[in-house]
Amino acid sequence: MQRGFGSKQLINIGSVFLMFSFPQTALKKTPLFDFHRGQGGKMVEFAGWSMPVQYKDSHIASHMHTREHCSIFDVSHMLQTNIHGKDGVKFMESLVVADIAELKDNQGTLTLFTNEKGGIIDDLIVTKTDQGYLYVVSNAGCADKDSVHMKARLAEFKYAGSDVDLEFLDCALIAVQGPTMSQVLQAGLKEDLSKLTFMTSALATVFGVPDCRLTRCGYTGEDGVEISVPESRVVELTEKLLTNSEVKLAGLGARDSLRLEAGLCLYGNDIDETTTPVEATLVWTIGKRRRQAKDFPGADIIIPQIKAKTARKRVGLVSTGPPVRQHTPILSPDGKVIGEVTSGCPSPCLKKNIAMGYVDAAFAKNGTAIQVEVRKKAVPATVSKMPFVPTKYYTG
Repeated sequence: MQRGFGSKQLINIGSVFLMFSFPQTALKKTPLFDFHRGQGGKMVEFAGWSMPVQYKDSHIASHMHTREHCSIFDVSHMLQTNIHGKDGVKFMESLVVADIAELKDNQGTLTLFTNEKGGIIDDLIVTKTDQGYLYVVSNAGCADKDSVHMKARLAEFKYAGSDVDLEFLDCALIAVQGPTMSQVLQAGLKEDLSKLTFMTSALATVFGVPDCRLTRCGYTGEDGVEISVPESRVVELTEKLLTNSEVKLAGLGARDSLRLEAGLCLYGNDIDETTTPVEATLVWTIGKRRRQAKDFPGADIIIPQIKAKTARKRVGLVSTGPPVRQHTPILSPDGKVIGEVTSGCPSPCLKKNIAMGYVDAAFAKNGTAIQVEVRKKAVPATVSKMPFVPTKYYTG
């Protein structure tokens, strides 16, 4: 329980139960807070913020609308940071596992803050802009520790005479996700959206709102963008997007089931400071040059794991019967506990239960028959390749 946020409860959204808190003290509000309430948003506590879990449509209807049409998600609670100065790349590479120097202008990458023990402090997206700064988006639940972490390293760099500065942004952030996103958004752009491919970014005026940053990425597995927009104009932009019948608002409930179908990790559930990138099957985030140089935090622990393997591994699971939830024990065929589920829900697209979790490495091969313990009963399950639902990122 997060102190001061009241008691946590399971929320039934369609056939999915998710854990959220009902606040007893004041929570932070995004610039869209009043707009959400006006649109019938059901507000819950998430990472210290009051956020919509769903609107008037059911969770499943909202999930499927995103898969088939286009949805807007408010992600303004996430931490947005610009890193300025000629030593900005060197600064960032002192904190993360990615090869930031090799990025082209306006190209971004998913990367990880790691600690000296090889654990994951947070996952984040870093974009090298053609404006001479790095644009960073990291998780709301880690905003405080991420900012402290970056400020501490900044002090070290400043003391050494380096040219680097941090700018924490007050902009709003919305994610527009789904197969019809491109046709919806193109109507409000002068630029040709077909030239903005997955994990690239550009500054633009969007439906008359200037000073927006579009990044072609998202957390649903669908084609989509995240738009950083001045706080004072985000309601206006959201309303303009909603004039298109293809577009609906979506909340945390749909966001969670969509990202799980896409096999994407939720920080605090599927990855944390006790898991390494190798255990989490996120080795691909470690740049080739960084592996060779072994110059990122925790490299002395992480690099040997790549060759020697690890005792446990993050895997996908598929099962039928009762839904599988976080902390569900994962069992071997003979009933021995071999791991634990970190995220799970019924898949609206696949009409079966999906989950991810960590298992002993001997049981990590796709297709392995295992069991999950649901309500003290062993239920058959199978280790499955992720993503569960094929991703549709736009690569040109």
